[in-house]
Amino acid sequence: MTTISEDRAISDVFDSPWKEILDAYFKDFVEFFLPQAFKEIDWRRGYEFLDTELVRITREAKIGNRHMDRLAKVWLKNGLERCILIHVDIQGERQKNFPDRMFIYYYRSYDLKQWPVVGVAILADTNKKWRPREFRQELWGCQVVYRFNVVKLLDFSEDIAILEQSDNPFAIVTLAHLQAKKTKKRPGERYQAKWHIIRSLYQRGFSRQKIIDLFRFVDWVLALPPEEDRQFWQDLSHLEEVQQMPYLSSIERIGMEKGIEKGMEKGMEKGTLKGHADMLLALIKNRFGQPPEWISTKLAQADMETLVQWGNKLFGAKKVEEIFQ
Repeated sequence: MTTISEDRAISDVFDSPWKEILDAYFKDFVEFFLPQAFKEIDWRRGYEFLDTELVRITREAKIGNRHMDRLAKVWLKNGLERCILIHVDIQGERQKNFPDRMFIYYYRSYDLKQWPVVGVAILADTNKKWRPREFRQELWGCQVVYRFNVVKLLDFSEDIAILEQSDNPFAIVTLAHLQAKKTKKRPGERYQAKWHIIRSLYQRGFSRQKIIDLFRFVDWVLALPPEEDRQFWQDLSHLEEVQQMPYLSSIERIGMEKGIEKGMEKGMEKGTLKGHADMLLALIKNRFGQPPEWISTKLAQADMETLVQWGNKLFGAKKVEEIFQ
């Protein structure tokens, strides 16, 4: 039976894909998780991520490098500016100081602009009882209370049918996240869940770019062991032929990015050239299965220019031998 490796490519790491999808579809995020705010924001004027200000908040508050926090400026339909603090927490376990951190972001954000701040915490853990909603401090007649919005992804477990029917990207994001938690260390069930979600992307009438963006998220959080992953790519290739939607070349580039990270990590200590060779070997294994020994030897002896040429051929190759012709 296939086992799931502890390698990062097969782990449930959510920071990077959550940030990418949030940045690309912020408006949809607000519509899905903050419907009241969505109705009152003047989306015709757009929005602005305050990255510089966010860096100041995290640095001066000494609360660490929080990649998933987003500080956005929006305008209301009544013409007023408002600052919305989007705090997406993807910790897999209870955080004792979570309300404190939310409050620190609140007062630091308010101190920057003196705008009202709306805090939103997306809790992606599996503890049904952990639902922090406020920061409170009282002493000698003085009291500070900060209540923030909380979305518990686990609560959507009872609304799977609704998630599957929604066209909002974050319905699919939430569905993929729930399935990732549910199918952890169960590759067979994870394969079926991933295939069901990916197939639905082609049936919803999404744009090419939205399919690719959502694929990136689903592929990351529902990572499969090598054997199931190869089968998935074969099935996906067949699906695209049937649907006549040739997005695979773009999606394969996503796979290459994952392979670059894995290969570079493995080869970093031994030098850049070795890292690229490991990267290309990992991609070849992912697409074609275990290659013959002569390929490993060839990769180890190649210079950087040759490795790049072979890497470019990988996308269009029907069999592994074509890469080296």
